[in-house]
Amino acid sequence: MTVRPVTAASLAALPHGFFTREGGISEGGFASLNCSLSSADDGARVHENRARAMAALGLAGALLFAVRQVHGARCQVLDEGWDMAAPPEADAIATRRAGVAIGVVTADCAPVLFADADAGVVGAAHAGWRGAVAGVLEATIAAMETLGAERSRIRAAIGPCIRQASYEVAADLRDAVLARDADDACFFANGGRPGRWRFDLAGYCAARLAAAGVAAEVTPEDTLADPARFFSHRRRTLNGEGPIGHQLSAITLGAG
Repeated sequence: MTVRPVTAASLAALPHGFFTREGGISEGGFASLNCSLSSADDGARVHENRARAMAALGLAGALLFAVRQVHGARCQVLDEGWDMAAPPEADAIATRRAGVAIGVVTADCAPVLFADADAGVVGAAHAGWRGAVAGVLEATIAAMETLGAERSRIRAAIGPCIRQASYEVAADLRDAVLARDADDACFFANGGRPGRWRFDLAGYCAARLAAAGVAAEVTPEDTLADPARFFSHRRRTLNGEGPIGHQLSAITLGAG
């Protein structure tokens, strides 16, 4: 099985990929391209999986920089880099450094990749509903601007995530979203039973980006509905499964 990432036409100018769970060497619930170093998977297998993803981006042997994701709104600017064993806490990364990749891991949350190819600045964000509401996407745009990107040139793509038909939520999530802006009720559909709604996470992220002046492409894949290709925390919970992996989404300015 080969590594076959999902790609976005809007980011075609730069090597990038929303990787699936296919093409790795992990086993069991982590099968097969688990790229999360914080999982209970064997670390050597995860490093090999990450190396395969880097090779697919044309960066064989290059570094992949990621952060310790905490469902917040902080974007870390990558300059010289950091200790891979103790990454900073953040949910997004921005850089103008060539020869490396930046990435986030997800298993239902929305991965968002950004690029201003003219300025040579890229970004990657992990947008769960909490981070999206808190402003992680806007923080990524702002960090890219400090590196020379221009908002009007930034392109963004929202990768595979849990889609509205699969994402049943309760009042706590809905209330938190609407507390910021009551007009965001448009992203909730009837959940089919009292006190439940279906939340359009990808649509919400796209709207937040549009309001910030950045158009976003949205890939169609639903992580919960496609167990052969994607890890999904919600699916694991519904099925009473054990530990699972995370898929990687990454972008690079190239080998430099």
